[in-house]
Amino acid sequence: MKKIAVILSGCGVYDGAEIYESVLTLLQIAERGAVSQCMAPNIDQMHVVNHLTGEEATGESRNVLVEAARIARGEIIDLATANAQDYDALIIPGGFGAAKNLSDFAVKGAECQVNPDVINFTQAMHKAGKPVGLICIAPAMTPVLFGEGATCTIGNDADTAAAIEAMGGKHQDCGVNEIVIDSERKLVTTPAYMLAGSITEAASGIRKLVDQVIEMA
Repeated sequence: MKKIAVILSGCGVYDGAEIYESVLTLLQIAERGAVSQCMAPNIDQMHVVNHLTGEEATGESRNVLVEAARIARGEIIDLATANAQDYDALIIPGGFGAAKNLSDFAVKGAECQVNPDVINFTQAMHKAGKPVGLICIAPAMTPVLFGEGATCTIGNDADTAAAIEAMGGKHQDCGVNEIVIDSERKLVTTPAYMLAGSITEAASGIRKLVDQVIEMA
C-alpha cells in the first residue's frame, strides 16, 4: 500500500492550510487505496487571521503543527522527524500558510525563502525519485525546492507567475480542472482555489493531481 506524506501549513485559508484542499487531498488518497500521513513544521504562524472578518488578530499567536492537527484529527507528526524513506510520494495543499508559514512568499515574493524542514524533506523525496504534488499557491515554492527550469502552475495570476519566473521557474497557465506535469522532476501542480469558485471546482483538479502522483509513485 502506497504511503503519501501530506505537509500542512496550519488550519484555515488566510493563515494556514486551505481546509477544503487538505480534506479533498486526504479523501482522494484514501479513495485510491493509499494511506496518508500528515505532517507540519513545529513553528509559530507568521500571524493569526480572524476568518470571520478577514483581519489580523493582534496579540494572538498559534503554532503551525498544533493548528494543522485539527485537520488531521490529531494524527500528525512534526515534519522535522519525518523520514523520506518511509513514504512513496508527497503532496502539499495550498492556503496562505504555504506562502506565510512554509515560506515567506506572501511577504517577499521572488526573494522568498522556504522553511528548512520543508526543503530538507521535499528535496529528500525528490532526490529519491519520488513524485511531489503542489496545490494552489504552494507551487510558488517550486524554484526553491526543485531548482531552475522546474515547470509548475498557480493558474493564471500574472503577478504570481512572474515571481515564479523571476525565481528561475517556468510557469504554465492552467485551468482549475487541469494539472501541469513536469515529468523530468516528477512534479505535479494544480491551481485549486487560485481559480476555483466552488469546492467542486477545487476537487476536479485535486483529484487529478492525487491520481497522477499515486500513479507516478
